[in-house]
Amino acid sequence: MNQQNNQIIAQNTRANPEDAGLRIDQYLTKKFPEYSRGAIQKWISKGEVLINSKACKPKQKLKGYESIEINVTIQAAIEDKPQKIDLNIHFEDEDIIVINKRPGMLVHPGAGNPDGTILNGLLAHNETQKLLPRAGIVHRLDKMTSGLMVVAKTSNAYNSLVDQLKKHTVTRQYFAIIKGVLTKNNRIDMPIGRHKSNRTKMAVSVNGKRAVTNFEVIENYKHYTTIKVNLETGRTHQIRVHMHYVGYQLLGDPVYGNPLRVEPSLEAGLKDVIREFPRQALHAKVLAFIHPRTNKLVTFKSKLSPDILDLLDELNNFDGLGGNDDGDWDVYYPEN
Repeated sequence: MNQQNNQIIAQNTRANPEDAGLRIDQYLTKKFPEYSRGAIQKWISKGEVLINSKACKPKQKLKGYESIEINVTIQAAIEDKPQKIDLNIHFEDEDIIVINKRPGMLVHPGAGNPDGTILNGLLAHNETQKLLPRAGIVHRLDKMTSGLMVVAKTSNAYNSLVDQLKKHTVTRQYFAIIKGVLTKNNRIDMPIGRHKSNRTKMAVSVNGKRAVTNFEVIENYKHYTTIKVNLETGRTHQIRVHMHYVGYQLLGDPVYGNPLRVEPSLEAGLKDVIREFPRQALHAKVLAFIHPRTNKLVTFKSKLSPDILDLLDELNNFDGLGGNDDGDWDVYYPEN
């Protein structure tokens, strides 16, 4: 890997009297909070940290006044190229970036899509993102799903957010429009795994991983329903797969539904609107988690994307009964 893509930490410091009793890995974790203790322990084990010009072990305790020499080369975690891209940043501080993703943007480069992604934009936005796994991306949204996603800017933030996602303590609420009229809230607890015959799709499968989706009815139209969805887990295509499984596909879903198939009783004008809507009607509206630095709960909310608002207007005009729900939501916070 080219040296210019690496970060070099080279400095000499001296322990203070109040540092006496601290392990060297604890001392360096305080000095470099953006790096995990595990990463710092690897520096020490590789001989990149010297105490009084001698190699040390992570558990070695300081007595105060030691000379500490640090000479660390941190390799870039990824080699994708930076690109100037409007990320539509909703919030940013020294630890995290919250992006309000537009529909049609890929999160990661992949086969046939080597660039033009959020990852490429992050590398241009903040050069230190290249030192983090996946440029700090801890979760993703499907290409045609809009809404909020959080990105880490430091190793500490990355580890904290990944841990919260693993423990299912991150709040993720979605707005969706589904085909059919639902009248009751429900909870879907069905495992999801790779589809048997189509490996690009997911499906409810006894051999899959546990997946739990909660949904609440917002508004009923004559042929459609708007719902609020709370995720307890984060499986690939989870909402789309679960709603397809219970027979209420997302409007416009090109993979788990047939966007061209509409109710015969729909007015002609609405038929055209539904068939021309270019994506699944799904928006990540609320995101909440514990801030990695302050350890306080932070909650972010976004407005529905313009294309979904336009679609709701058309449903009101043609399908009656409903209304554009883009007000303040009651947020469900999972138990820690």
